[in-house]
Amino acid sequence: MVRADAQRNLATVLEVFADSGVDAPVRAIAAKAGVGVGTIYRHFPQRSDLVAAVFRREVDACAEAAPVLAAELAPGDALTRWLLRYTGFIATKRGLAAALHSGDPTFDPLPAYFAEHLGAALASLLDAAVAAGEIRAGVDPNDLLHAVGSLSVPAPKDDGGRAQVMVGLLIDGLRYGAGAH
Repeated sequence: MVRADAQRNLATVLEVFADSGVDAPVRAIAAKAGVGVGTIYRHFPQRSDLVAAVFRREVDACAEAAPVLAAELAPGDALTRWLLRYTGFIATKRGLAAALHSGDPTFDPLPAYFAEHLGAALASLLDAAVAAGEIRAGVDPNDLLHAVGSLSVPAPKDDGGRAQVMVGLLIDGLRYGAGAH
């Protein structure tokens, strides 16, 4: 069992690494996190181990937002807010995506992890919105994840606002034919 202070240190390392980017030097990450370089290497022997841990942490946070939003908002609004949050997740993980497609075998299980966690989170929001008659039925969660991911690819000199607009248009399309059988 990992001590509470060690768990906090690891969480801080992952947060600093996520904020600093995948190319940040380990020494700089350790200094910002307030831990020794040895602590990072003890838990993450390769940079790819650190990248994979950050990816899982970010996917988990995005997935965990779904039930929170579902409890706080109407189904269509919860779906919209989650998709916009997911858009932000995609936009801020550009460097992470490049690392994940590097061919490193450490990353091989991550696409399934992504699909399993985010697909399930989105499916629950879609089901609720369909049941409430707020969006049309028959939308595959994985197709929607890919569509939003594609729309979230930043254009040159884009501050992320374009992705939000594009996802808004996609959401409008989901509403077309809602409640029709």
